[in-house]
Amino acid sequence: MSELQHIRSRDNPLLVSLRRLQQDGAAYRRAGRLWLEGDHLCRAARARGVPASQAVLCDAAIDDAALRELAGWAARTVVVPEALYRQLSTLESPSSIGFVLDAPVAPALDTTAATVVLDRLQDPGNVGSVLRSAAAFGFTQVLALKGTVALWSPKVLRAGMGAHFGLRLVEGLTAADLQALAVPLLGTSSHGGQWLHRASLPHPAAWVLGHEGQGVCDDLSAMCGMQLRIPQPGGEESLNVAAAAAVCLYESLRQRRLPT
Repeated sequence: MSELQHIRSRDNPLLVSLRRLQQDGAAYRRAGRLWLEGDHLCRAARARGVPASQAVLCDAAIDDAALRELAGWAARTVVVPEALYRQLSTLESPSSIGFVLDAPVAPALDTTAATVVLDRLQDPGNVGSVLRSAAAFGFTQVLALKGTVALWSPKVLRAGMGAHFGLRLVEGLTAADLQALAVPLLGTSSHGGQWLHRASLPHPAAWVLGHEGQGVCDDLSAMCGMQLRIPQPGGEESLNVAAAAAVCLYESLRQRRLPT
């Protein structure tokens, strides 16, 4: 590990900038860097070879050999008192380590990739769960339309549990941008379309997931070659978008990869 730098003032420029990143989910777009909180996310970034410019350790973690070893991945390590570290967290029980990363440069859209499209999803927990399902079931690209919660916000990062680092993520798109895709769009609906388990699903494809309350917008729905819904004999609309995404993406995997 590089030499430790101790910070004792809450007015230190680094801590001021990290509080801003923690409080404003979209601040990374202006700041050009991300705040990863917790050893799980830090290890996920390291496992993918994502460089960290700084590690921030709570002073209570100095004697933890595993956390000190993890901090060694970063170019520099700073140590802050527990009271100051708590100001960088929204967790009831804050972790003891975080990484500062450069915000990723937006990649070009991959027109042939197995894709998930997010149409104005608002809940960070839902979005993070969708990213986890995408990564788990072999989808490599997630496209977020304007109005979707910021993909690299701290809350989405925590909910994604490291899935971010294995996906191509593109934000700020319009429905018109999706016309460049060379794969069919599959719309999702709670009340219309083919039953998921009876449909023959194309692959690769782009699954379109809509706003938690409003569903997929009309313009985007009109672009979809198929509309699909999940049987819910226990009651209509009992699945939220994250649960529905997991079911749909699993069914795509089952049809192309798993024995019947």
